[in-house]
Amino acid sequence: MNSVVRPPLSPSSATVTLSTGQMFERLPRPDLAWTPEIAAETAPVYEKVRTVIPAIEWPVYAPLVSAINRLKRQRGAVILAHNYQTPEIFHGVADIVGDSLQLAREATRAKGDVIIQCGVHFMAETSKILNMDKAVLIPDGEAGCSLAASITAADVRRLKALHPGAPVVAYVNTSADVKAEVDICCTSSNAVKVVESLGVPKVIMVPDEYLARNVAAKTRVEIVTFAGRCEVHERFTAEDVAAWKADDPDVTIIAHPECSPEVVAASDFAGSTAHMIDFVKRRKPRKALLVTECSMADNVTAEAPETTFVKPCNLCPHMKRITLEKILATLLDMSGEVTVDPAVADRARRSVERMIAVG
Repeated sequence: MNSVVRPPLSPSSATVTLSTGQMFERLPRPDLAWTPEIAAETAPVYEKVRTVIPAIEWPVYAPLVSAINRLKRQRGAVILAHNYQTPEIFHGVADIVGDSLQLAREATRAKGDVIIQCGVHFMAETSKILNMDKAVLIPDGEAGCSLAASITAADVRRLKALHPGAPVVAYVNTSADVKAEVDICCTSSNAVKVVESLGVPKVIMVPDEYLARNVAAKTRVEIVTFAGRCEVHERFTAEDVAAWKADDPDVTIIAHPECSPEVVAASDFAGSTAHMIDFVKRRKPRKALLVTECSMADNVTAEAPETTFVKPCNLCPHMKRITLEKILATLLDMSGEVTVDPAVADRARRSVERMIAVG
């Protein structure tokens, strides 16, 4: 790995200097009491999440939401949150939300001097690759990804040797080292478009086997796959879909393309998290079941009040490592900085920028 997550400061440290040269004072933990003022301040946030966060729990979250929003302004920080983050993060403290492609785009436009990535490690690396002059922090350096962990730069080089001349498309769920070895990145939003933009008869697509097979079903380009899978999406089966439909024939089943081709074929619609949200908002199904990470349905509920969501709850253990408490600690200590070797970043940036250009 050519990236580093700096550990929290020791209690005796008064200041921290980040790799960008920025210096920050370590701040004391604020009072997190539940008061009428906090209740009034956070009431608009709770209105968005009240159907998924019980009223009895909000007095725990609200003081953290208030403190984080105050501190991020003080630190000049912007918070990016993936669609799989929990509702109190997604609706409570995030400045920018979206899928991997949306976050990559917005990372290049972030106005703050500090980016706090509420997602997993490869997302923080991507933000750093696109913003080498800014500090990028992740609230938990152990927030990894089974897909990113499934492939190395050496694996990519071996695939290139086996298929000379075939360009390599890497899912954005990969490390900076892997991104540096490939021709272009993609997300589930634009994978078919990226593959076809290369204008060649054969491409290597890594690391998600299921995404690659789902792309192959939509294009004439020959796709060479790799045996990587998302530990959340691979647990869903076509038998699950059949059982859900038998249990409730009125439910609209919407799958993520990291699911198997059999699950995708059995579902009513398949698309990235951004496409899922768009589908629900446009079609307004009476009932919907999102075949993806559990928090998606909680976060879409606020934007699609006409739809009742049935939740098959497969949680991503890595996404759930990010909490309000850890975000607060990151802002207090300015800890968890993610750095990428400049030489690796330069090569990886080309593949990410090519992806963003395709759209």
